[in-house]
Amino acid sequence: MLKELEKPTYLLFVFVIYCCLLLSPALAAEQPPAVGSALPPIKLAVPDDPQVKEYLGLSGGKQFTIPQIEAQAVVIQIFNMY
Repeated sequence: MLKELEKPTYLLFVFVIYCCLLLSPALAAEQPPAVGSALPPIKLAVPDDPQVKEYLGLSGGKQFTIPQIEAQAVVIQIFNMY
C-alpha cells in the first residue's frame, strides 16, 4: 500500500517542480534596467527601529519607496545570490 501512495506523491512533486521552472522566467523582468536609467519602483518594509526610521527620514506606513528617503544621494547595492 505504501508504494501505491508514493507514485501519486512523486508525480505531484514532479509536476510542481516543472510548473515552477516553467513559470519562473515569466515572473522575472524581461530586461535589467539600463545603465543610467531610473530605478523601477521598489517597495521596501519600513524598519521597526525608530532611530533607523528617523535616519532615513521616514514616517508612518508599513512600506516606503526609495524616493521617500530624505537624502541628496542614495547608494543601492544589490546582491545576486544565485
